[in-house]
Amino acid sequence: MFKTQADSEEFLQGFLPTLQETPEEREVVLCVPYTDLSVLSRNLHGSRVNLGAQNVHWEECGAFTGEISASMLTEMGVRYVIVGHSERRQYFGETDETVNLRLRTAQSYGLTPILCVGETKQQRDANETKSLIATQIQKDLVKVDQESLVIAYEPIWAIGTGDTCEAQEANLIIKSIRSQLSNPNVPIQYGGSVRPSNIDEIMAQPEIDGVLVGGASLEPISFARIVNYSA
Repeated sequence: MFKTQADSEEFLQGFLPTLQETPEEREVVLCVPYTDLSVLSRNLHGSRVNLGAQNVHWEECGAFTGEISASMLTEMGVRYVIVGHSERRQYFGETDETVNLRLRTAQSYGLTPILCVGETKQQRDANETKSLIATQIQKDLVKVDQESLVIAYEPIWAIGTGDTCEAQEANLIIKSIRSQLSNPNVPIQYGGSVRPSNIDEIMAQPEIDGVLVGGASLEPISFARIVNYSA
């Protein structure tokens, strides 16, 4: 929940020029608050940046005050949507069942969902990481098309805390996630205190296909350094 429309336009002025040095095969997606989608859609037209939303409801319309439908997103040129982010699960009652509904609806409207899975510090300390994530994957992906999907592993204990899951540990967990999929080519990202100082090490891991960036994406030069990591 950052940036007004004016803030977003200012961000793009500092960020878009940095993409001239970005390798062509790298995909860049900005997942912004609903109020910023229309202004970014206009400003990103013709650029190499794809537009993403932060959530989507499973119904087309109805008495769901405050929610946003998939058709409302596609109308504004949105191509990606985050589903099941840890903050939605932790603070807003998101369950694996509602995550599954959102995933399936997003795909039915041509949106590519970015499914977030991950464990709390308490669960990690209890050595429950792999079993918990396996359960999330099993429940979340019922009847979900794995040909149109991105997964993000976000250790909840490393989000906004300054703590980072060691790159090698993240690589092993992402490898475990991949082993549970029917499509091993699903892009799997790491998200959890990703910073300019650790991006090169994270992306050197063979199982990690990309990153889901939080706080470090708010400043254009910081985010550009992440996007333009050294391979």
